[in-house]
Amino acid sequence: MIPLMKHAFVREQETKEALADFIRSAGKLSMGEQCERFEEKFAAFQKRKHAILVNSGGSANLLLLQALKNLGRLKAGDKVGFTALTWSTNVMPIIQMGFEPVPIDCEVVTMNTSSRTLLARLEEVDLQAFFITNVLGFAGDLGAIRRVCDERGILLIEDNCESLGTEVDGNKTGNFGLAATFSFFIAHHMSTIEGGMLATDDAELATMARIARANGWDRNLPAAEQVKLRKAHEVNSELYAKYTFYDLGFNFRPTEITGFLGLQQLALLEENIAARERNFREIEQLLQAHPDFIAIEHRHITRISPFCMPFICRSRDLFLKYTAAFAESGVEIRPVIAGNIQVQPFYRKYVATNHPVENTEFIHACGFYCGNYPELTRSDLECFKSCLLG
Repeated sequence: MIPLMKHAFVREQETKEALADFIRSAGKLSMGEQCERFEEKFAAFQKRKHAILVNSGGSANLLLLQALKNLGRLKAGDKVGFTALTWSTNVMPIIQMGFEPVPIDCEVVTMNTSSRTLLARLEEVDLQAFFITNVLGFAGDLGAIRRVCDERGILLIEDNCESLGTEVDGNKTGNFGLAATFSFFIAHHMSTIEGGMLATDDAELATMARIARANGWDRNLPAAEQVKLRKAHEVNSELYAKYTFYDLGFNFRPTEITGFLGLQQLALLEENIAARERNFREIEQLLQAHPDFIAIEHRHITRISPFCMPFICRSRDLFLKYTAAFAESGVEIRPVIAGNIQVQPFYRKYVATNHPVENTEFIHACGFYCGNYPELTRSDLECFKSCLLG
């Protein structure tokens, strides 16, 4: 069988041995120096001023929306657009925060939302925010989307959990909006087993995210920010300051294991992305001339960091044919993330309004993917090709 992911880590044995040595020698394993160093290194890689490490990508999404609500930049009842072709924990926080979710259709040829599909939805409804998902290592016309949001006063934020390292017009995905979230789950570009990150250039948002990450207290803020916050709230006792809670929050703190693994895997990320891109381009050459598949348009993407090997069939019958071929060859496959999120049980339970998303429905019915990672062998790639050639 060719699984979605063969190993938890790039250079797995080396990483596990280093992790074992670290655990044996570490003074503590709760959030500390390793996490701080990983935040600094990740911010530098992403070219953002602030990075806040949490225990999962889903937590990063929820934390981002809670922090924006705490700051008053979003309020209950606000309409928040989201990419209709997405993952559950991109949408669930919108509902959990009391916002109104509004799906934005994608383009079939990019699998991503575009300025065109955003403008089409804006003809029907005004949005206060747009939480865009950069799907499977690809992206839409993010520069144009940003301009639309800027012109209309729409707060743009990005779920970049599947597109770490991708660049559009020379800029990293995750850097087009106010803030972005990232996932370090095992099957993603880099693994800390579980883990996620929120990155932004906005100092006020970063401070609130650090407060909301850890119970609403100020312990993880720089000393100057603690003084400022305590003075504003007339907290004059060092004793009581330890258990003073300034706003709504969670316990999304990571462990030092997360920070250590993040540092180890971040050092290998360029190697990881390069291997994924080589694999994808080899399979893409076959797909571009294949009559049964729609080739993914990515001329606007200056660097592809593929999350997986995506396949968009031209019909449902072809989808059934090729998914059967992959399954019979022992290749593990998945739908294109959660498909049209509006048909998911949780969405139907909590959201009464449905919006047409024709392209998303097509990908839901005709798209699937298999794994793409550095450990794929020549035999694995030839297996993929044989499934596609029949």
